[in-house]
Amino acid sequence: MLRHVARLLLRLGGWSAVGGGIAAPKALIIAAPHTSNWDAVWALAYRAAKGLDIHFFAKHSLFWFPLGSILRALGGIPLDRGSAGSAVMQAVDAFNGNESFYFGLAPEGTRGRRSHWKTGFYRIAMKARVPVILGFIDYGNKRIGLGPTIDLSGDMAADLVRIAAFYDDIEGRRPDKTSPIRFPPGN
Repeated sequence: MLRHVARLLLRLGGWSAVGGGIAAPKALIIAAPHTSNWDAVWALAYRAAKGLDIHFFAKHSLFWFPLGSILRALGGIPLDRGSAGSAVMQAVDAFNGNESFYFGLAPEGTRGRRSHWKTGFYRIAMKARVPVILGFIDYGNKRIGLGPTIDLSGDMAADLVRIAAFYDDIEGRRPDKTSPIRFPPGN
């Protein structure tokens, strides 16, 4: 039932759902660009429409009753942002503790414009030894979905060039808030 409702919601929103089949038993899925709260709504609708079991972090303060029960049912994992670096280890532990596990996150780390992407997604994928699937929400063409799967090489700069090439023509809801696809200096 939820799958049909999600498909209807995407259709009514004018979205074309792309991809959805995941070959690997474990993968980290990045969703970019992330410029609006609406991104989460459409991403969850896509997840339900495609029948995907993708987990994601949400602020721990959102996990109050009844919202917490709903978030957990949708794949939400509470995250306390106050503990630096804990998110990476929490995600890696989740990958290591499951035979099959898909985890999604926005590499910008926020809806607002930043000078660069955060490196957490890269560190998670490398430590968990999982591929990265390039997810996208393209408001310019009203397409949402999963793009190619990339096995990271360990050369962060080279891998980011490959990732950036995919997102070159993808437009966020608020293009003025789209963060440049690069890592902070020194990484």
